Amino acid sequence: MIYLDTHVVAWLYSGQLDLFPSAVKQLLAVEEPHISPMVVLELQYLFEIGRTTEPAETVVSYLRGQIGLQVCDKPFEKVILPALGHDWTRDPFDRIIVAQAAIDDSRLISKDELIRAHYPRAFWKEG
Repeated sequence: MIYLDTHVVAWLYSGQLDLFPSAVKQLLAVEEPHISPMVVLELQYLFEIGRTTEPAETVVSYLRGQIGLQVCDKPFEKVILPALGHDWTRDPFDRIIVAQAAIDDSRLISKDELIRAHYPRAFWKEG
């Protein structure tokens, strides 16, 4: 099981596979992809401000069918309590997305350097 950050989901939906390093593509091919419900909310925000072209439900539904994407169903309280300790960022999306992956010590595919600096299981291996 592997978790995906919001930008990874958006790029997968838009077919921008060239943005992924080969090591990330390999992980995506063999791991079961999951997202935090917070990714769904962030995708909707991006749609509402015009940064993406489709609402979150469309993106998630499409990727569910194409790559088996699953939205994690862990109880919200189990995620929020660990997120309280992620004081390295003021971004509530990042705090919760990282906390969701960290509950099971799962990898998180993210290009975000701040996330990678603070969550040792975050992964984005260039060339």
